Amino acid sequence: MRRYGARTVVDHVSLKVLPGQVTCLLGPSGCGKSTTLRMIAGVEMQDEGEIWVDGALVCDRVFRVPPERRHIGLMFQDFALFPHLSVAANVAFGLSGDRAAIDRRVDELLERVGLGNYRETYPHELSGGEQQRVALARALAPRPSIMLMDEPFSGLDNRLRDGIRDETLDILREQDTAVLLVTHEPEEAMRMADEIALMRDGRIVQQGAPYNIYNAPVDRDAVAFFSDINVIRGKVNGSLVETPFGHFLAPGVHEGNEVDIVIRPQHIRIDFDRAGRGPDPTIENGTPARGVVERARFMGSESLVEFRMDHDGSLMRATVPNVFLPSPGKPLWLMIRRDRCFVFPVRD
Repeated sequence: MRRYGARTVVDHVSLKVLPGQVTCLLGPSGCGKSTTLRMIAGVEMQDEGEIWVDGALVCDRVFRVPPERRHIGLMFQDFALFPHLSVAANVAFGLSGDRAAIDRRVDELLERVGLGNYRETYPHELSGGEQQRVALARALAPRPSIMLMDEPFSGLDNRLRDGIRDETLDILREQDTAVLLVTHEPEEAMRMADEIALMRDGRIVQQGAPYNIYNAPVDRDAVAFFSDINVIRGKVNGSLVETPFGHFLAPGVHEGNEVDIVIRPQHIRIDFDRAGRGPDPTIENGTPARGVVERARFMGSESLVEFRMDHDGSLMRATVPNVFLPSPGKPLWLMIRRDRCFVFPVRD
C-alpha cells in the first residue's frame, strides 16, 4: 500500500511474477502502475505490505534492502543511457569484478541484441530501436531475477515497435527472467503478456490470462478498457430483461434492478431491410432491431458503421471486416450475438 497524504495511490496490490513469465500491469494513467514498480524496485517505500524476491524478504515497514542489492533490472521509456559513455561502457556500468569477465559479459549481450559491432559507438549515434537494445543489454548485464519495465516501447516508431518488443521479450524469456511490464495500451498487453493484471484506482480489479481477461471481464469498465462497447440498459423482471433485441437472462440480479447489457461492435450482425421487415429471430442472434445509418467509415482492415436506432434514438456501433460503407439514412437491421454479450448490474 502507498499513500500520498490522505490519498491512497496503491491499495492492497498483490502480485506474483514467475521466472520466464511476462506479467503486464495494465491500466489508465494515474492508476498506480508506476508507483507499484517503484516500490518493487526499492526507489520508493511502501506504507504497508511486504516485497519478496526469490523467497527472500527485501522490504517491509521496517526492513529494507537497498535497490542495488535486490537483483532487479529496470527499463524505462527514455532508456536513460549515459551520453558520455560508449555502448560497451553503458552496458558495463554497475558491473564489478574481473575486467576480463566484465568484457566477456558485455560482448555476449551486445552480440545477443545484434549490436556486436557498436561497442565504441555513443548513444547519440544510434537509432531509437538501437538505444532500446542497449538499455536492455545494460539491464540484463547483472543477471537480474526480475525485470521491471515502465512503458519501455512507447517512445519507438510504430513501424519498429512490434519487432523490437517481440525480440526484447524473447531475450528475457531465454534468460528465464521474471518480467513485470507497465502499459496503458490494451493491445500491447494482449500481445506481450502471459498474464494481465488490470489496475484501476490503485487496485487490481482482475488478473488472469489475456484470453480470460478479454472474454470474461469482471465489469462494464473492464470491457470498455479493451474495446468500444454498446450498452443497452434494462430492468429485471422474472430473471429476464426485455429489450428491443429480445429477452436476456440476468442471473443473480434481484427483481426490479437495472442491468447493462454490453456488446462489442464486432459482435453485432447487420442485415438488409426488406420493405420494413428484417430477418427472422434466431436462438443465436435473438430478435432484430432496426436502425438508420448515421455514418460509415473505412478504418483499414474493417469498416465502422454507426446507427441511430428506431426504438429509442440511441447510437449503436458495428464493425464489419473489409469495406462496407452504406449511405447515411439507409435503414438496416441489427442483431446481437447472445454468446458475446455481458450482463452487469448497474451500480449507483
